Amino acid sequence: MRLLQTLLFTLSVFSLYVFAQAGSDVPKQRHAYQSDVARLRKIVINSLYSHRDVFLRELISNANDALEKLRLTSLTEPEVLTGAENMNITIKAEKDEDGTAKIIIRDTGIGMTPEELANNLGTLAKSGTSEFLSRAESDTTGNGNLIGAFGLGFYSSFLVADRVQVASRAAKSSHNPSPAQYVFSSGADENSYEIYPDPRGDTLGRGTEITLFLKPDALEYADTNTISELVAKHSSFSTSFPIYMYTTRTELVVDEEAEAEAKAAEAAKKAASKKTEDSDADVDEDEAVVEDAEEEKETEEKREPKLKPVTVEEWIQLNSQPPIWMRDPKTVTDEEYENFYQATFKDYQKPLAWYHFAGDSGSGVSFRSIIYVPSRLDDSYWQNPLQSVTKDIRLMVKRVFITSDLGDEALPKWANWVKVVVDAEDLPLNVSRETLQSTQFLKQLKGIILKRLLQLLARIQTEDPEKWEKVQEVYGNVFKLGAVEDHKNREKLASLVRFATNQRNSTSLDEYLENKKKGQSQIFYLADMGKSASELAGSVFIEKLHARGYEVLLLGDPLDEVFITNIRRWKKIPFQDVAKAGLKFGDEDADPEEEKEEQARLTEKFKPLIEWLRKEVREKGAARDVVISNRLVTSSCAIVADESGYTANLEKLISSSHAQANHKHMWEFAKKQKVLEINPRSPLIEGLLKRIERLPAEDEERDPEAEEELKEVATVLVDGALVRSGFAVTDSNDFFTRVDRILRRSLGVSETAPTDTTVKPAPPVDPELPPDADVPEPDEFADGRGRVSWEVEEIDEFGNVIKDVPVDTKRHDEL
Repeated sequence: MRLLQTLLFTLSVFSLYVFAQAGSDVPKQRHAYQSDVARLRKIVINSLYSHRDVFLRELISNANDALEKLRLTSLTEPEVLTGAENMNITIKAEKDEDGTAKIIIRDTGIGMTPEELANNLGTLAKSGTSEFLSRAESDTTGNGNLIGAFGLGFYSSFLVADRVQVASRAAKSSHNPSPAQYVFSSGADENSYEIYPDPRGDTLGRGTEITLFLKPDALEYADTNTISELVAKHSSFSTSFPIYMYTTRTELVVDEEAEAEAKAAEAAKKAASKKTEDSDADVDEDEAVVEDAEEEKETEEKREPKLKPVTVEEWIQLNSQPPIWMRDPKTVTDEEYENFYQATFKDYQKPLAWYHFAGDSGSGVSFRSIIYVPSRLDDSYWQNPLQSVTKDIRLMVKRVFITSDLGDEALPKWANWVKVVVDAEDLPLNVSRETLQSTQFLKQLKGIILKRLLQLLARIQTEDPEKWEKVQEVYGNVFKLGAVEDHKNREKLASLVRFATNQRNSTSLDEYLENKKKGQSQIFYLADMGKSASELAGSVFIEKLHARGYEVLLLGDPLDEVFITNIRRWKKIPFQDVAKAGLKFGDEDADPEEEKEEQARLTEKFKPLIEWLRKEVREKGAARDVVISNRLVTSSCAIVADESGYTANLEKLISSSHAQANHKHMWEFAKKQKVLEINPRSPLIEGLLKRIERLPAEDEERDPEAEEELKEVATVLVDGALVRSGFAVTDSNDFFTRVDRILRRSLGVSETAPTDTTVKPAPPVDPELPPDADVPEPDEFADGRGRVSWEVEEIDEFGNVIKDVPVDTKRHDEL
């Protein structure tokens, strides 16, 4: 029965073709879709595509196929190229006065005969149709392996169009020496279609023209900017044939008629003026001629030409940028790489570096790719620390854009800024060609991109020091973040990290180890968030390390301490925070006996001061112990964190994250684990020891005034050590009150002299509010249609205004 229906249909189409040769007055004949086609169209329109933007991609893809078929056919039958000079695709949007709009997409490809129009657009001449439709209707996930089963692209037209007309004229060939132009017409809600000779005659010459009569809710697609964006996103590289779009623009040109009238009026005015002058007193003729010429010249310069707006029609090419990833990297210039990057990823700055390569995913999928390193990070990168969305990986299949969403296989946060174009030769897609069916390739792709990116960075580090400085400036903290979150690539990322030290501006961990001293078994570092390297270099914690020639990493970024605590060791050598107690240089065992005896003697000598200070700092909660320091050279004292305590930098990090709220008891305990180290060679400490030794013994009469003064000095000393070591004082008000008293005493001002505290009182309470207090503020941009207007002045090289030009009519030459 199916065979009989097809035979009858072919005969009816053939009869139309015969009548068309005799004339174009043949009545339109309507044909019913096969039931399978009707079902398929319903699926396409209602559920197949998740975004109707893809209609243009599908139609351009079909046009490319028609052009490619023509090109291949012309190799054996050159006559098929007659009828149209160029091989291209054109797009034109037309808006009517009644509010309707249409899009006309035309190609100069192989074209279709009426039989081909019917077979390609009106029937499904392939076995297994019912099985295919059953699978399509039951597949609600969009993951079925249906791509390639049928040419479904044409039916996507009905996503945006109420009615579609397809005019086509087949290429001239030995089989079809006199082709005629026919029209296929159908509506989105119709179960039938028409095929008839085009009443316009032969307007195409060769090829196919699809006219989409847009739905009321799809009029946005008639905007040339929207069309340009869709082509740039989906189809700018899908075809080697040029894609042109019809555009119009308004230009201001000289109004020749108005100019002629103005010149005639000026000439008449001059003639009348000259006649009047001639009737006046006699004037030297030579002098009069010169004056007339000068006046005429001044008039010409002052008079501005009259302009009128004209509409200029223009066809602009939308895919002028070639797919450079398909070329041999040796044949692509740096300028081409940069221009392609800026055009594709809409970045006004040039990229820092790129990597052009071809490869295989390991599962048999070959691809070509270009990886770009931007010259800046987006402002939002550090504002959303937990967000990891890869937006700039353009995954293509045979140069047709498929997706930028890698789903669960998105790049990690540290690498989601990279810009990548990947073009695979073949991938398993769902029927709408919008998503991949299998995530295996995405998993492999993620690993390939990260591997190649790290190779690119390593090459820049080795071969181009100047460019590497720029990379460090932009991505230095990104590498630290990557080493923390990406365990698989931790070692490679950590090798890219650079730190300032007390000896040089930048060094890697490997370079640090090359410079370590004999016997040194730790990597020394000092971290204080927000401090510059020069400030950290003057810290009390590294005085002796610096004096002895040891190198110390100076960490001022918030991520630095997080990086160190996660890495813990490099090449099996642990990190040592020099702001903590227990600092070891590594050569203590080689110290002569005299130095060890000297240390023991100093501890015994300063024992009274140590015991007195220990009691004071424990009462204040500033520290738990007092010891003789082996790290101080010029400073009198310092507060260091015990091995189980928090350094000042770690306290800042924890406070800023509010983590202490969940572990309050541990937080309070760790905060008290500090040690006061005193420098026995400091004159201040020696003087304090003498004052302690002069205090009365327990069995003697006490001197409250001397004890109080000594306590005040010790308190200021300890608070100063806290501040210099990066900690907060236990009571800032008490601290500054003591400083105030000391300053008064040094200036000879009475410590009890009161400060005048007289101030003007506030006015009485007034709870009354404005009458419109409850009325919300108007938002003129709430509906997205607020108006902004501005004026433009055109000035000459001296700053003089030439003419005010409306913005909407001014042509910008820079564009």
